[in-house]
Amino acid sequence: MRPLFLSLLFGCTGVIAQTAFPPGISPVILQKALTTLPDASLNRELHEQVLRLFGKHNLLKGKVSAKIEGSTVAWAILDMKPAQVVRGDGTLIGAMTPLGDDGLQVLVQSFPNFTEFNYSIMADNMPRVAGMVHLENYQYTPDSEPQPGVPAGKLEKFEWRQSRVYPDTVRDVTVYIPQQYQPGSEACLMVWQDGSRHADPRGSMRASVVFDNLIHKKELPVIIGVFIDPGRKITQKSGDKAANRSLEYDSLGDAYARFLLEEILPEVQKRHGVKFRPAPEMWGIAGGSSGGICAFTAAWERPDRFRKVLSWVGTFVDIRGGNAYPYLIRITERKPIRVYLLDGSNDLDNKFGNWPLANHMMEASLKFMNYDYRIDWTQCFHGSKGMAPALPDALRWLWRDVK
Repeated sequence: MRPLFLSLLFGCTGVIAQTAFPPGISPVILQKALTTLPDASLNRELHEQVLRLFGKHNLLKGKVSAKIEGSTVAWAILDMKPAQVVRGDGTLIGAMTPLGDDGLQVLVQSFPNFTEFNYSIMADNMPRVAGMVHLENYQYTPDSEPQPGVPAGKLEKFEWRQSRVYPDTVRDVTVYIPQQYQPGSEACLMVWQDGSRHADPRGSMRASVVFDNLIHKKELPVIIGVFIDPGRKITQKSGDKAANRSLEYDSLGDAYARFLLEEILPEVQKRHGVKFRPAPEMWGIAGGSSGGICAFTAAWERPDRFRKVLSWVGTFVDIRGGNAYPYLIRITERKPIRVYLLDGSNDLDNKFGNWPLANHMMEASLKFMNYDYRIDWTQCFHGSKGMAPALPDALRWLWRDVK
């Protein structure tokens, strides 16, 4: 039998409850329950579902974060004193609703997309829980979803410890090989920084799924994807924040391009028996944030190998001298590279620089020098969420003249 609160909330048919939401309560279901049930505070099933959503242990410890679904935000606390949620500037968001007699209280509200604010849950005029809400919600196109009848490429992983360019580092490399690749033939190449998470078909970027769909539709050529993680120090554990990332990605010069050309790409060909088409127009490179400037640097230093650049929320600011690029582009003979950029009005602004301004300057310089470029402006924050839904269209543009 369906829980009482779902029956009351969605009526006799239960169609929404059965098809529109995953098992268990969610912020959207909770919001509707609080506004629909005659007396939500006395509904035991609702109480238990909220405990499961936030985690009773976390609630008892006072270490519970807001739960976000789309642009709907839910807060919960266990406290016998009446509680309310306030923004970091002291503005009241709302009073919390008690559920039961054990101090469980909740508040659910919807906000405009691209909203970000700090909050505190206050009880008896004292802060009990604090955190940040960050709303950035996008809809994927079908090209980012697995499609019936579309063959999935293989994802194969290896670990690289033998770097001469970056000694005493270790990293994972994930290789995407489309089903259409014929052993012994040559394929195009696209290298990705921060690679493993972008290759993950269940991740945010879903690059491997996009490759599957666009190659199947012949909107992309057959492409081998080489997804490279930044280097961890030998003493670091798998999953630790890569200590060598900034050195590899933010630095100017040809070190990272040499690392690719002398170490990783020959190893990929040897291990996986693949061959890359030799013309530089058949080689692309991609990355976001510091990985974005890294992609540009590799093509800038070695346009004889990399001709296509995909960069989102690129870090063209003064971390390791990347703020020089808008000026270098203007005083250097135009290079035969194609550049796709994406950034947003909510990107970072800190002591190193202003990311939207830096990307605007890159745009202006590329335009001034008559580069083959495109920039998409969004409201995205720093990260990969803004790039993910735009990826299919960006790849079509970048590879538009390659068969």
